[in-house]
Amino acid sequence: MKIYSYDSTGSKSLVDYEHFTFSGGEEHVRFNSTTFSDSTKIEIFERLTNSSKMVRLMIAVDALKRLTNENTPIELVIPYFPYARQDRVCVEGEALGAAVMAKFINSLNFSKVTIWDAHSDVSPALLNRVTNVEQISLLARCQELSQRLSNGELTLISPDAGASKKTIKISEKFDGIPEVIQAQKVRNLKTGEIVKTEIIGDVKGKSVLIADDMCDGGRTFIELAKVLKNNGAVEISLFITHGIFSKGLDVFEGLIDKIYTTDSFKPAYEYQANSKIDLTVIEM
Repeated sequence: MKIYSYDSTGSKSLVDYEHFTFSGGEEHVRFNSTTFSDSTKIEIFERLTNSSKMVRLMIAVDALKRLTNENTPIELVIPYFPYARQDRVCVEGEALGAAVMAKFINSLNFSKVTIWDAHSDVSPALLNRVTNVEQISLLARCQELSQRLSNGELTLISPDAGASKKTIKISEKFDGIPEVIQAQKVRNLKTGEIVKTEIIGDVKGKSVLIADDMCDGGRTFIELAKVLKNNGAVEISLFITHGIFSKGLDVFEGLIDKIYTTDSFKPAYEYQANSKIDLTVIEM
């Protein structure tokens, strides 16, 4: 967790603070009371990727409010919104995870909450005073990818209906030069397994870019890449905002040539390289 203090001139400085975890698992955060004497705004940046970080955030906010008598606005930047994929109740007896997480964040009463490339419209709708940084704004920070899209080198592939709107926005950003081809997947509703992937368009001889918000184990993109290769795609690239890659990059060997992601889920230095896949982490 990084905490920044802004002074009256708008200057931003990184705050040092004490943090440790007690043997019983409790999180402890302590700030220097003089640090925020001239602070006009506090900003917290955190990747909320586990429960300990969520508790630490809650403890830190309480400490900051006590120090500032709740007179200094506190903003939160969480690039990856946890539980975003749990934006509906699919089976009776399950929780609506996105709503639970939004309630937790809203209870801390931030003056502003910033997330990156929300999985769906549900998360931004549930959060108070939220700014959702769109995928296209993040992709545009990668000069190499922007150049290839702007000169028409890459054909955009939308992996499913849910990603279609975002993929079209990317094409529109580059004046409609990149062609957009829609893919669709069929799942077994009982097991969740992808049983079929189809491409509605011609990719023969083309370099393609699959764009989506999140990659966990990668099964969707593996199956899609197989179909793209079988249909004649000569180069397959993948742009993912939130690169979890829980099974590593090895699962993409021989299928995906280049992967682009941001540092929303973890810092760039934590990603494990693969000699056969060109990985670019866009540091924001």
